[in-house]
Amino acid sequence: MPEHLPLDIPDDPKLAHNITHFARALRKAGLSIGTGRVIDAIRAVEAAGFTERRDFYWTLHACFVNRPEHRAVFAQIFRLYWRDPRYLEHMMSMMLPAIRGAQEERNAQAAEKRAAEALLDGVQRDLPEIEEQQGGTEIEVDASLTMSSEERLRTLDFEQMSTDEIAQAKRMLARLKLPVQPIPSRRAQASHLGHRIDRARTLRAAMRQGGELRDIARSVPRPRWPNLVVLCDISGSMSQYSRIILHFLHAVSNARGAGWARVHAFTFGTRLTNITRHLATRDVDAALAAAGAEAQDWEGGTRIGQCLHDFNRDWSRRVMGQGAVVLLITDGLDRDDPDQLAREMDRLHLSARRLIWLNPLLRWEGFAPKARGISAMLPHVDSFRAGHSIASLEELAGVISRPDDVGEKARLLARLSA
Repeated sequence: MPEHLPLDIPDDPKLAHNITHFARALRKAGLSIGTGRVIDAIRAVEAAGFTERRDFYWTLHACFVNRPEHRAVFAQIFRLYWRDPRYLEHMMSMMLPAIRGAQEERNAQAAEKRAAEALLDGVQRDLPEIEEQQGGTEIEVDASLTMSSEERLRTLDFEQMSTDEIAQAKRMLARLKLPVQPIPSRRAQASHLGHRIDRARTLRAAMRQGGELRDIARSVPRPRWPNLVVLCDISGSMSQYSRIILHFLHAVSNARGAGWARVHAFTFGTRLTNITRHLATRDVDAALAAAGAEAQDWEGGTRIGQCLHDFNRDWSRRVMGQGAVVLLITDGLDRDDPDQLAREMDRLHLSARRLIWLNPLLRWEGFAPKARGISAMLPHVDSFRAGHSIASLEELAGVISRPDDVGEKARLLARLSA
């Protein structure tokens, strides 16, 4: 929540009209707000009063916010609409390319772009014309070496993306693949370039020629493709990341010739849900809608230890065969017993060919494994990598077949033991 600033009450406030306009901005930013909730908010403000700025904030918050991921959007729109006297200029600077001077440059906070889009809906967004001033000096901007929009989008945090940027990121992720190397097996297949003599096929060919041995049949090991098992956290703190990553997993599971034998997808929050058959639907919107209806614990709490116990007990033997690679996508913030979490992670690690942990919190430079859940899980993974942007998923695609890749595990384990 931003710092509380004084609220200047105008002579003719028209408070009900302003609250209604504020609710429309929240609705455009993604909050489900109807007429009834707007009326309740007006009545609540009338009962609570408009003198205390903190009371006014939490009164509207109680009326309009009912999901954890909407808190950041509400805080940004409230700050821009009610608190900042130059909120329109601030939003225009975020929505338009600008010539920056000596002012400090900062990245947009979480949900700030979506808040700006909601409040600027219908406002003219064309670049302002630069008037010729002071001696007729003409300003030219060379943008030949600036970063393209797609390149900038690759490194942008999923949480800081606007609505249009999220849609563009989903299209980029649909083209991304996870190439994997096949596993050599004991089974063989015929090949005239093989170094192994196929005795049975050679003798069968000789019997068809009256026992005369004419050719030596050869064979090579038949490649075997591993399964991909994905365990994705859909709790409240992971909801924005998990929705976009599930788009990526849908593209991987439906890609032809991707190299995986099968892709098994599970979601977990307070319980474990198998959404493999839902992701098999070709239409991504229908697939994710069905998966969301199946997972009843979406945007709820987190019980990683118990959900991993359910997976190891009920699903491990079914889907972990053939040297499966496991992707664990979670922030590791768990309230369960850390000893149970460590035991279940160890069992999962022993069952998998490789266990890769994607954690969005790793995007922070000062990240340290201080949480009990993270410190219990970290020693039992093969690789610990970030999973907050398109670039981080592209890096995963490049190293998923490298058994020597550990990501940030070694550095964080050293920091944990220090």
